[in-house]
Amino acid sequence: MRIDVVTIFPAYLEPLGLSLIGTARRAGLLDIRVHDLRDHTHDRHRTVDDSPFGGGAGMVMKPEPWAAALDAVVASAPAAGAVPHLIVPGPGGVPFTQALARSLATEPWLAFACGRYEGIDERVYEHASARMPVTVVSLGDYVLGGGEVAVLAIVEAVARLLPGVIGNADSLVEESHEDGLLEYPVYTRPASWVDGAVVRDVPPVLLSGDHAAIAAWRHEQRVRRTAARRPDLLARTATVSGLGDLDVAVATPADAPELLTLQRACWVSEAIANDSLGIPPLHEDLATVTADLGTWRTWVFRVRGDGAGAGREGTGWAETGRAEAGQADVDQAETGRAEAGRGGAEQGGRAKVDRGGRLVASVRARCAPDDETTWQIGRLMVAPDLQGRGLGRALLGYAEAAAPPGTRTLWLTTGAGSTRNLRAYRKAGYRVRPGEGAVPGTVELTKPVR
Repeated sequence: MRIDVVTIFPAYLEPLGLSLIGTARRAGLLDIRVHDLRDHTHDRHRTVDDSPFGGGAGMVMKPEPWAAALDAVVASAPAAGAVPHLIVPGPGGVPFTQALARSLATEPWLAFACGRYEGIDERVYEHASARMPVTVVSLGDYVLGGGEVAVLAIVEAVARLLPGVIGNADSLVEESHEDGLLEYPVYTRPASWVDGAVVRDVPPVLLSGDHAAIAAWRHEQRVRRTAARRPDLLARTATVSGLGDLDVAVATPADAPELLTLQRACWVSEAIANDSLGIPPLHEDLATVTADLGTWRTWVFRVRGDGAGAGREGTGWAETGRAEAGQADVDQAETGRAEAGRGGAEQGGRAKVDRGGRLVASVRARCAPDDETTWQIGRLMVAPDLQGRGLGRALLGYAEAAAPPGTRTLWLTTGAGSTRNLRAYRKAGYRVRPGEGAVPGTVELTKPVR
């Protein structure tokens, strides 16, 4: 990546020769060029500012030196037709975020214009926009003396994302803001530190060697830290760890549009796993999804809104723990068939549920049309951003617990190539039946009710 910086204080940018950025420059990963704006003035005093039209405090940077400096940068293009993406730091710009840093890291050439005083003459933006993309970027809701500090921050945030700059690329995806949460606490040797009269120990889970437990602990710490320090970043879904954190209701036609959206989001990965776009859930339309609500009993789970606790369906799953029937996390839904048939027996006593929250999970079930002792479970789906938290396993247990009296067999289906689903279902006690399922490319699994 090439980076050009125009400033009236070139020495301010000397830290870009230090640490990782300096190493990247010496390795040829970064080509950083700093230009003195005053080199493009033509008076004895090398003037770059003047008083503002209309009056007011302070001085404004003149357009002529800036136009000349930016034109000179463009003229030094490494290839014909190439232009940089110009970034102008300023408190009136778009917020600088990790997502923006990742976007800028894909650019081959960035240029920065470091303003001073009361800012740069507005006509400079018009001049530059006719020649290159221009984005005004703000570090935050405060004012600095100039753009140089912001450039140092932006360049480091962007450059460290370039391949080869960071030795351990995996560390980039575990950092604060990569997925909207702050980073978890970190520890190193010694495991027990005698701090004067206090002994400070590393949390035992980090010494356990149990990688699943460590991952769960770290996620919990990230959520706690984000809630305490940056609650503005914390989406409601970030705290979801089980069905008890969601509101549940029997689906109605009003839920069908969101069900269709969730269904397509979940079955993309199934299409990839099975190398086929012929999976029925990917081709169903809104009318089909709506019609199936009449032949299957479908439950929808929503992120709890402000009316938390209102209306959890009274099947007794939370109290009995039957939702934990499965032993593995079924993150992806099975590619179930959509045969017509009668729905499961209705259960009364439902409390009113606030349907305003986002629909993030669903499962459906019914008695098999040709065998009332078989309880068919289908369309088990969890929103992609909530997968990996045990919700799939809990959904399976929820549907199993809803089986009517007299049920002898639990049944479901999934893609023959859905190895992750198959492994999870086997751990939950299901076994694959011989032969292909009713839908080409699928297998059927059953589990006896004990």
